[in-house]
Amino acid sequence: MSREPEKRGRAVIVDDEALARQVLREFLGSHPEIEVVAECANGFEAVKSVTELKPDLLFLDIQMPKLDGFEVLELIDHDMAIVFVTAFDNYAIKAFEVHAVDYLLKPYGADRFEAALGRAKLRMGDKSSGGAAPREFSGALRPPPHADLAAAARPPAQYIQRVPVRDGARVFIIPVDKLDYAEAQDDYVSLCAEGKKHLKQQTISSLEAALDPSRFMRIHRSFVVNLERVARVEPYAKDSHVAVLSNGTQLPVSRAGYARLREFLDR
Repeated sequence: MSREPEKRGRAVIVDDEALARQVLREFLGSHPEIEVVAECANGFEAVKSVTELKPDLLFLDIQMPKLDGFEVLELIDHDMAIVFVTAFDNYAIKAFEVHAVDYLLKPYGADRFEAALGRAKLRMGDKSSGGAAPREFSGALRPPPHADLAAAARPPAQYIQRVPVRDGARVFIIPVDKLDYAEAQDDYVSLCAEGKKHLKQQTISSLEAALDPSRFMRIHRSFVVNLERVARVEPYAKDSHVAVLSNGTQLPVSRAGYARLREFLDR
């Protein structure tokens, strides 16, 4: 009986620089067990390719126009090994090392690439070696949720200016100026902007931490509001209030949220 060919790992390369993609492709050329199934020059292509191809391994550049690597990360929910590729970035590198995430610091050589690939293959549960992934890649020490890693890599007081949202393989960008409010829905947030709602897999706490607190406020355990949209606060029932937005939308306000909101409106 003939043996079935060993399954090859499927990799996607994402980098806006053609030379950087070429370097990765050449290094991977000496690894027949890894097949490059797509190369992407920007974050939009990356989200589409990962969503459709579901690779085992992703080489992801951080510094890219349109969508950066962390925004791409927030939009993909496929479980795979990820190797970040970055120019020098103190905060990103510190976050990677704290969370035991694989990364390549540009410029890098063959030895550093082989070390990163070796760790990535362990994360993939490399079948060709016949070994199981070590404990550091399982259980409590697995990489953190994507949004948490992105937040850890962001410099202090550097708040997001846009929120990327995925619908299937399509990506929408919501500038925070257009965001009216966000509502928690379990492990998702519903983002209301210009009369439309978009669902994103992210906790409302991590979204709140990413938004500028001088412009957005948590007024209820389930709601974060754009302060520019708040027209007034009204009593709703005994000891409860609602925030009335400029478009007439009413949002519940908790006691703690009311105190914070009242202080803001009285300024």
